[in-house]
Amino acid sequence: MAERKKRRAHGEGTIRWKEEKSLWEARFVTGIDPETGKPLRKSVYGKTQKEARQKMTAAVAALDKGEYREPSKMTVGQWLDFWQENYLSDVKPSTKLLYEQQIRLYIKPILGDIRLENLDTDTIQRFYKKIGEESSRKQGLSAKSIRNVHGILHKALQQAVVSNKLRSNPTSGCKPPRAISKEIQPLYEDQIPLFLDAIEGHCHEYIFKFALFTGMREGEVLGLMWDCVDFRRGTIHIKRQLCREKCKGGHYYFGPPKNGKSRIIAPAPDIMELLRLQKEKQEKQKLRAGELWGDTGVDYTGVNGTSLVFTNELGEHVSYRTVYDCFRRVMDKLKIPGHCVHDLRHTYAVLSLLAGDDPKTLQENLGHATAAFTLDRYAHVTEQMRRNSANRMQQYINNMTKGKRII
Repeated sequence: MAERKKRRAHGEGTIRWKEEKSLWEARFVTGIDPETGKPLRKSVYGKTQKEARQKMTAAVAALDKGEYREPSKMTVGQWLDFWQENYLSDVKPSTKLLYEQQIRLYIKPILGDIRLENLDTDTIQRFYKKIGEESSRKQGLSAKSIRNVHGILHKALQQAVVSNKLRSNPTSGCKPPRAISKEIQPLYEDQIPLFLDAIEGHCHEYIFKFALFTGMREGEVLGLMWDCVDFRRGTIHIKRQLCREKCKGGHYYFGPPKNGKSRIIAPAPDIMELLRLQKEKQEKQKLRAGELWGDTGVDYTGVNGTSLVFTNELGEHVSYRTVYDCFRRVMDKLKIPGHCVHDLRHTYAVLSLLAGDDPKTLQENLGHATAAFTLDRYAHVTEQMRRNSANRMQQYINNMTKGKRII
């Protein structure tokens, strides 16, 4: 008697070669159509029969657990467009513009046409390698730039996971190149008096001195308003910065500090006196300007009509470019090349540590996320502080033992 053909178990599915796709197709039942009562079938594909079977097995297992997800038909490019339009409403305009540029210039040209469900870790890792390679036409991206691209792609694909478009984020297994931090360049102690002499009487003297002795970021200095200055307590509330759209002809606007958190600092008394002098100077400029005063050209949305601390003679905001050009001319005159305005912030940090400020206090003054970041950023200074500490201890030993060695 002939052996009866064994029926396939429910959900086992079928596998066949699809000539038109040049792929193996595995079909399986996902449920029953409530209207027709007929089985609902889905297909997965693989380059080999084994690959197709593995995909089908995984899908059937997910179906049994109630975790089955319909494969997305979107491409990576289509998802990135959707993500930018619908999930970036809470980021700063400058950040949103940066995301758009990175996606348009680097991600979409190489990964944009790949089906979202087919994007895997190895493909992304090869993508990082490709954009970092130098070609005959252009220089490859730096490690820091590649890490920026990685961060954008990771965020976008993580939202795809949350939105049930992907089972897992393929960037999680990637290893972008390690970025080497640029060495900081503070002014040396013997250069600071020369710098202060050079800016004496300069139209932006107060801006440079204020940045040097508070450690505030350039945008925080230029965006500081009088409502944030408390002369009675001797404190400054840093809660906004002046920003510029990162595009040609970009407009200025006010945004939150870099890490989104406000902070309060208590500068040296001389710096609070400097602010009093700036207020007097500004009042005189306001009288001279008359009706021309105060057309800043900045979006004051949410700022409640207060006024800027540092302005030009017409009450307008001071641009980044103006500060940069003035600072560069001063440094060129002093023949101290290779410095930028941000180095005044580094100089403040170094001086604070050498003066004995603890890292936690400095971290809060600078607005860093953690004290560990501050220590890592200024590690060379803390090494000098260790040597100074050892020398002070040796001096204590010498005084205690009247110059005799203890060993």
